[in-house]
Amino acid sequence: MFYYYGRKKQIIKYYPPPNFDTIVEPFAGAAAYSLNGNNWKKKVILLEKDEKVYDIWRWLIKDATVDEIKRLPDLTVGEKSSEFLHIVHAATKMAFHFKTIKVTPVLARNWEISKRVFAENLFKVKHWEIICGDYKESPNVEATWFIDPPYKGASGLGYRFSSKLLNYDELADWARTREGEVIFCEGEEADYLPFRPLLNLKGVAGKVSKEVIYYHSNSERRQPEQLELFRV
Repeated sequence: MFYYYGRKKQIIKYYPPPNFDTIVEPFAGAAAYSLNGNNWKKKVILLEKDEKVYDIWRWLIKDATVDEIKRLPDLTVGEKSSEFLHIVHAATKMAFHFKTIKVTPVLARNWEISKRVFAENLFKVKHWEIICGDYKESPNVEATWFIDPPYKGASGLGYRFSSKLLNYDELADWARTREGEVIFCEGEEADYLPFRPLLNLKGVAGKVSKEVIYYHSNSERRQPEQLELFRV
């Protein structure tokens, strides 16, 4: 719905579709999985530990109207803003630590796009639930669990609640106990679950990052050929 560093919008198509009527994203971020295709129609439960990101979602789900969004002012390159809703569009993980930011062309463009996306997609999230809290506070319901934490190692640094603050062994144990199915995203440094390669992403200056996946299901809803593709 909004720009968030590390979101999965461009690669979400590579992840398996949900097989349950409920989707839980315990590291909500921009909730790219729940917004993909018709996933939004399901019961969606988001958890977000960062209070500022939670406040964005709470506003969108509980209070925001299309008219209000259309009245939001544009950003002018060179001006400064202390609104986190603006700052998070700065295309950098360090944005999570800024109190004010100077508007760049990238930020102004991202904000322009997000306002349009807000207005066009607001109706999709009005039945969603947002919880401000740690992933461990997720209700263990039968669901499709899309788990996308700060990646282990350097790529997970920079966020307000970064990889330095996560106990990945505890996270792995917790993920294994989820009811339904687990779709777990990570990077190449991840070693705490039996991850499998998903795809390689080309970044700036030809740098390649590797996306890996852990899939687990205790349900028969996943078709056999899909289980073989994602089972580890």
